[in-house]
Amino acid sequence: MWTAIESRNVPLLLCAAFYAVLCVFSLVTGAIYMGGRRELNPLELPDSFVESLSDPARRTAFARKMGLVTFVVGIVQGMTSYAMLRAGSPASYWLALGFTLFSICSVAFKLKGKVNAFPLMKLAFYLAITVVLLLGGTRSLFF
Repeated sequence: MWTAIESRNVPLLLCAAFYAVLCVFSLVTGAIYMGGRRELNPLELPDSFVESLSDPARRTAFARKMGLVTFVVGIVQGMTSYAMLRAGSPASYWLALGFTLFSICSVAFKLKGKVNAFPLMKLAFYLAITVVLLLGGTRSLFF
């Protein structure tokens, strides 16, 4: 079974590194939100959510739930990074491609009504990862 490291597939290694960084960021951020040590950033939410969370108790409860979701997403980002590094099976490929497409949809939803540099950068990276995963040379590592 080939791995991305053995094949020296630099684009795939960069994609795996991006997901590894996001994994750590999401795990830490999720833990902070779940612990109630930080409120959600209104720039990361659609305006309709911000308006519906004017009550502080409701906003705190929502931040804790979003913290749990962010933590779970961090775990999946770590699995995606590992799948890219392993690059040895169709399941790894579909996990990486599927989660990347999910991430594009998630960021697009967050951008609804907002212009924020961080989600735009993430969207650009996710699109680049999608291109890398769809390239024939990269797919041949998985199949």
